[in-house]
Amino acid sequence: MRAYLPKYNLTSATSLDHALQLLDNGNRPIAGGTDLMVLFDTGNLPEGNYVSIHSLNELKGICISDEYVKIGALTTYSELRQNEVIRDEFPCIYEAAKVTGGIAIQNRGTIGGNIANASPAADTPPALLVYNASLKIISSTDEKNIEYKNFHKDYKQTQLAANELIKEIILPRQNKHKLHYYRKVGTRKAQAISKICIAALANFTKEKIENVKISVASVAPTVVRCTKTEDYFCGKQYSQIDIHEAQQVLQTEISAIDDIRSTKNYRVRVTCNLIQEFFDLITEENNE
Repeated sequence: MRAYLPKYNLTSATSLDHALQLLDNGNRPIAGGTDLMVLFDTGNLPEGNYVSIHSLNELKGICISDEYVKIGALTTYSELRQNEVIRDEFPCIYEAAKVTGGIAIQNRGTIGGNIANASPAADTPPALLVYNASLKIISSTDEKNIEYKNFHKDYKQTQLAANELIKEIILPRQNKHKLHYYRKVGTRKAQAISKICIAALANFTKEKIENVKISVASVAPTVVRCTKTEDYFCGKQYSQIDIHEAQQVLQTEISAIDDIRSTKNYRVRVTCNLIQEFFDLITEENNE
């Protein structure tokens, strides 16, 4: 069933303050619209008043300092792909931007919208988790920072109140990792919702793995940071690691389900295979 257009009203915000005032009056925000317009076309978008924030320059751009990279919430995937610092220092975010939708989606879709939409299958959240991102949240009366790891509460539930917007994503420039690993597994190589999506980082020496960070999407109601699996790898010499034991630990941290895109068993199996691939890449890099 398609949506009935007269049941919707869209106002284009002329400034950030204007947008926040409209949110106070019960309007819902719409940025690039790449997710919401799908809901609209299928008749699943809630009826009511919306405010377009797509043209607000206050929420756009990538600001780089010595300590942080700050990404405006309305920064598009194409803009992320074109930024050299993102590509060189945060390659998992760069790769996520590459595999999100097609060119049209990348030109229109925004990183803030991807976060706020809160899909457990979204492409950027695993990368944001391993890079220790935080979010600046604003309303007409307040401004606060939230660590991204605390943002998602449950399926499609976040810390974002109805009158708040994500202003920017803040990334500490502390990612001098030897290995950045990102993989998205979908039905096709492009323009597919992920069945599994993983981001991981690793530092290691010739003797041991010093630390790793692992985050997985599409295996739980929210994106998951796999801290127990990280602990299994950290500080161990290569000979002490049994990848089957690591995979068993991983399975205690995910709660995959059967749905229209895949099965629980497939998701668990592929996630374990990707952890194997991640470890194999570490050992390959170490032997070079």
